[in-house]
Amino acid sequence: MKLKVLPEDFVVKELARLPLREKGPYRVYILEKKGWNTIDLLLRLAKARGLPYRLFSYGGLKDRHAHTFQYVTVRHPLDLTTEEAKFSLRSIGWMDRPMGPDLLKGNEFALTLRALSEEEVSRIMRRVDEVRGFGYPNYYDDQRFGSMDRQMGLMAERLLKKHYNGSLQIYLTGIYPEEKKEAKERKLFFREHWGDWATCLSRAKTTMERKIFGLLTEKPKAYVEALRLIPAEELSLLFSAYQSFLFNELLRRILEDLGLELTAVPGVAGPYLFYRRLDRKQLVYLDSLSLPLAASRMEFPDAMSERHFTAILEERGLRRGSFNLRKVRQAYFKSTPRKAIIFPADLHVHPAESDELYPGKQKIRLSFKLPRGSYGTMLVKRLIMP
Repeated sequence: MKLKVLPEDFVVKELARLPLREKGPYRVYILEKKGWNTIDLLLRLAKARGLPYRLFSYGGLKDRHAHTFQYVTVRHPLDLTTEEAKFSLRSIGWMDRPMGPDLLKGNEFALTLRALSEEEVSRIMRRVDEVRGFGYPNYYDDQRFGSMDRQMGLMAERLLKKHYNGSLQIYLTGIYPEEKKEAKERKLFFREHWGDWATCLSRAKTTMERKIFGLLTEKPKAYVEALRLIPAEELSLLFSAYQSFLFNELLRRILEDLGLELTAVPGVAGPYLFYRRLDRKQLVYLDSLSLPLAASRMEFPDAMSERHFTAILEERGLRRGSFNLRKVRQAYFKSTPRKAIIFPADLHVHPAESDELYPGKQKIRLSFKLPRGSYGTMLVKRLIMP
């Protein structure tokens, strides 16, 4: 099976409740894009118009390898309507507040699965019926863990353990698959010369690299002060990645504790365990179950989930109080509930067709809606699992 061969094979449209006004301090836009991630494109737009990036707000990040539609606000009266080959920005009105995740209801997906054999088509159709009846685990997918270095792990865990030097090293030298060759080589150089701050500064390229290595050149042990230079929004994303990692681990353990027959699908931050069917008691329990994201204050739905979470923290050398950071405070861990399993709304499968890109193979088009924060790619993993 092949996914995202063309941007049009993965279309995502935000569903939102927008309190539009005839006039207001925030101009609202629809941002349509292909081949761009949300932050990089907004940074480009801000720079092109000579506006501070802080004036731009969005509800969610959208995949670079997709055709996406999302809402953006800019706190500025200038009409930034733009039309280019790979993106467009179209003004649709005004609001009294910035765009944010709380305004999102979810996302509408239209996906094309390609290069399928007849056997794969048949299996996917059976899996669709299973998902309609029993849902599937609401894991965070691999794209949530783009900030995880394969050798050193997640920056936030080191920070929670007060390993300030180590967390800063992951932040500045973590290597990720989608990065350009030059960036990977530069980070390897930093890793090899870690502690020789003047040498690192000589190869620094980004503004943040220059700031941090410049500080450390003057104050060689100022790791906490350096960590405080990380922008709040960026640090929040790093914290969210770790919360997602812990959520997935907690959900895996609960599914195992229920004695379900599970199939493992590999993931960059651990396997995704999927069930095929549930008995009535299991379905009622999981459908009503919401698990908290990690923070110093959490509310668990039952003793089993709290017991598993406590065990996870102990294994990783943490406790709940670890999430109450005192030295790095520009971002923080906030606990919100997340459904353990989800049922795609309006799930429709179009009849299989010949795949024009892969002769002799077939393609299937799917359309469905998911709540905010749930991943269409996770549904695909569920449908194509062995």
